[in-house]
Amino acid sequence: MHLDRRGFLKFAGITGAAAALAACGGPSTGGGGPAAVPEVDYSGVQPAKEITWWTNNPGSSETVSRQIIDAYQRANPGTKVNLVTAGATYEEIAQRFQTAQAGGGSQLPDLVVLSDVWWFRYYMQRSIVPMDPLIAATGIDTADYRQQLIEDYRYDGKLWALPWARSTPIFYYNKAHWQKAGLPDRAPATWAEMAEWGPRLQAAGTGAQKAYQLPALADYAGWSFQNNLWGEGGAWSDEWDVTCDSPEAVRAVSALQNAVTSGWAGVAATDGTTDLGAGAVSATVGSTGSLVTVLDAAQFDVGAGFLPAGPVAGPVCPTGGAGLGIPAGVPPERQLAAAAFAKFLTSPENTVLFSQATGYLPLRTSADTGPLLAETPLRKIAIDQLDRTRTQDRARAFFPGADQEIARTCANILNQRADVQGELTTLKGTLTRIFDTDVKPNI
Repeated sequence: MHLDRRGFLKFAGITGAAAALAACGGPSTGGGGPAAVPEVDYSGVQPAKEITWWTNNPGSSETVSRQIIDAYQRANPGTKVNLVTAGATYEEIAQRFQTAQAGGGSQLPDLVVLSDVWWFRYYMQRSIVPMDPLIAATGIDTADYRQQLIEDYRYDGKLWALPWARSTPIFYYNKAHWQKAGLPDRAPATWAEMAEWGPRLQAAGTGAQKAYQLPALADYAGWSFQNNLWGEGGAWSDEWDVTCDSPEAVRAVSALQNAVTSGWAGVAATDGTTDLGAGAVSATVGSTGSLVTVLDAAQFDVGAGFLPAGPVAGPVCPTGGAGLGIPAGVPPERQLAAAAFAKFLTSPENTVLFSQATGYLPLRTSADTGPLLAETPLRKIAIDQLDRTRTQDRARAFFPGADQEIARTCANILNQRADVQGELTTLKGTLTRIFDTDVKPNI
């Protein structure tokens, strides 16, 4: 199997970390579930003068993050924000955050980056605070955030994070290869259309190894393949009910396997957008957070479009990326100061600055994206696709370790040519056990 980029070869370690979420300072699984995090009254609380922010610098964002910190400190004399690179990946920062909880407030950050598949674990562990009292105390205008992005963090009637480095997958393609194959200059409208175009691209003498590269499974199988499943009328789950072995899901994953076995599609070993930029493939699906990197690396005109539709639904696309959470184990004055910085970090001006540097989505509806779009018109694809987004399946986003299990299953199907129905049936059993053991007792 050719897998990794986010530690896919460390399944055992990640599984151990997931287990640690319950074992190390985690919630009780006794009758009735764990106690709720008490809401703090922040009236009269004076914000701390110094806070620490843990990030993994997604999208090579350290430089722009430090630029925003400098601006915040200038605007708030006497305050200090310490940026700590707490890991290279979302998994690494999550494991470090878990370890820090055992040490108490002195070891914890005041603001921490939470990926789309980690924040709910912290909710179940009661290790992050609800943001609503802090939003009220700091005057954060939640109505100005793109609702598709902020509502991802709502559960049990409360918000548990603010959006920050948010993204969706989009379809990238090499315009020169498209032209050589005689294709229209656009992304395929449907996956059926891509199945027609794939052999034409493969035979066009473009010099590419594959017409289309499925993205690296460690990062994308659970995430971007939701588009394929939803397009067929399937899903990894329906609310808490695991449905990954339904006829619709089997059809969707079988179509992916057929693309690979037919020879016009491959599977990225590490990063499909890197393969595209090198000219090794003609098209791939990648994060909008990779947009700037793709454009900088490519020596050709890059095209982009919505994810293709399926026969039942589409265009339809999952949201993704990371948000900002505040630990429950730090004092109220540090929580309040962290919320004030998060407000600044996600301001209309700074969300444009961050998007310009990385390709992540501008978060605020009042943000002036005109200069951003003038500089890079392809950004409009990502912004417009937000109207086609759907909240991720709970089995992928809320079940600890499920993303890795989905990736493992898809690797067996796509790289080892395993039986689709059999693999997805096995996956259903695995995901159901995760829900029964690690989720149900804690919600």
